[in-house]
Amino acid sequence: MADNSAYYEDGVGRNLAKKFELQAYDLRAYLKKFRDETGEEAISDGFGFLTESDEVRNAYIEYSTTAAAAMAAVHEHLDTLAEALRQVNKNTEVTDGDVAVLFGKSTGAHE
Repeated sequence: MADNSAYYEDGVGRNLAKKFELQAYDLRAYLKKFRDETGEEAISDGFGFLTESDEVRNAYIEYSTTAAAAMAAVHEHLDTLAEALRQVNKNTEVTDGDVAVLFGKSTGAHE
């Protein structure tokens, strides 16, 4: 094969898709834990007895909300990448089968 030709190894693609999927799954679990531990209720409970703490409490709540939104966006991107890689693998398998038929190899579907 020439150095400038394209080659897609489907096993590697499936593994990469699985890695993105696992990272998205892990991030979803971390996000739930983060929201549980740093959500408005948890922060309010921590500052609840301090009378002069509204400004600080609100700052922490805003930070928590912003950080959770950023993690949620990353999670969505990881899910999207995993799905796109799964689709590439599916398309590659179909294309490989079609090319094999063109070269006379039976796919086993009509045997």
